Amino acid sequence: MISYETIEATAAFIKEKTKGFEPETGIILGTGLGGLVHEIQAEHVLPYDTIPNFPVSTVEGHSGKLIFGILSGKKVVAMQGRFHFYEGYDMQQVVFPVRVMKFIGIKRLFVSNASGGVNPNFEIGDLMIIDDHINLFPSNPLIGPNDKRFGPRFPDMSEAYDKSMIALCKQIAGELGISTQQGIYAGLSGPTFETPAEYKFIRVLGADTVGMSTVPEVIAARHMNIPVFGISVITDLGVPGKIIEVTHEEVQKVALVAEKKMTGLMKEMIARL
Repeated sequence: MISYETIEATAAFIKEKTKGFEPETGIILGTGLGGLVHEIQAEHVLPYDTIPNFPVSTVEGHSGKLIFGILSGKKVVAMQGRFHFYEGYDMQQVVFPVRVMKFIGIKRLFVSNASGGVNPNFEIGDLMIIDDHINLFPSNPLIGPNDKRFGPRFPDMSEAYDKSMIALCKQIAGELGISTQQGIYAGLSGPTFETPAEYKFIRVLGADTVGMSTVPEVIAARHMNIPVFGISVITDLGVPGKIIEVTHEEVQKVALVAEKKMTGLMKEMIARL
């Protein structure tokens, strides 16, 4: 269990380095989706390896920087690269940045990811607004002693993804002419992509997409009462008849193409919140 005091100390270090810059919105950028940071008027950039107690990204497509700046007229902090359970980090380390972002002032969290679509109505390149998730990881970031200063022992998850932000995104997508899907994300540990039988299993469970991130971060955010908005880029398909061999490089390429649409939606949402 990473202590309250450890998170407090890391947050204090960041506040000192950023001269008290207090972001309203935290953003976690998934595989191939780090380009949103180019839209941020950066005021402070902290590489992860310079921040006490911070893990370090080991995955291609996750550059490993904390960006503080202005996006759509609002103060934000963006994680250019996240941490995954499959990298060997425990769940406490995976969600450590989310807890730190709460301590430096965020009022809401945006999460993005690249995922495999198991809904037969989805196509590669689609954007899916996440309205719920299924936790299929072998662990949970809240296992262990609960420090009530973070949140309750048994946090409610009936609205893991904020309904008002989902409605706002759908409204903006309509105005901008951006097509979106909406559905349920299943989180698995990885690092292997799923077998055809696993894709089928995930679809039978009721999910629309599957990926290797996001769920632990959202659990930690909701534990601390942070509202969450989540969006997935469908980078490959786990649909019978459409399953082909997938590489991490191909996932990044598809994410890069869809990123412009996702960036447009997020920028406008942040402007209106």
